[in-house]
Amino acid sequence: MKKIVPFLLSGFLMVTAAACSTAKTTSDAPNSTDNSGQVPTAQGAQTAQDDAQNDVRQRQLDSDIRSREQRNNATGGDADRADGDLESEVRSKLEANIPNSKLAVDAEDGAVVVSGTVQTQDQLDKIEPLAKEIKGVSSVAVKAVLAPAQ
Repeated sequence: MKKIVPFLLSGFLMVTAAACSTAKTTSDAPNSTDNSGQVPTAQGAQTAQDDAQNDVRQRQLDSDIRSREQRNNATGGDADRADGDLESEVRSKLEANIPNSKLAVDAEDGAVVVSGTVQTQDQLDKIEPLAKEIKGVSSVAVKAVLAPAQ
């Protein structure tokens, strides 16, 4: 019994720490929505696009969105959603539809903030409508900037 309590406590702390992080479309997207991040390299943008357009990754993104929607519907389908669910769903939606972007997503009480970089003006214009497709998103602040890969 003495060994299981520290194990359970450390597991709980790890899950809690992971849940408090900003949702990102790529590993080198900004760690916070307070900044835009760095201008991506051409190779980095291509790697992010290849990853996001991979069949396995597309199925993972679809599954993540579907499972969170099903869980929300099972609890009554209310529009008042957990911040982590909103962050994850918006991130998945953006990653699937804007594959070579480097975006970070933060949500609080239905207000979503998206920062980072995109390659084209068309991609920048897609961010707000895509984020608003997610149930529970009441407003979207786009802090992302246009930064073509170099």
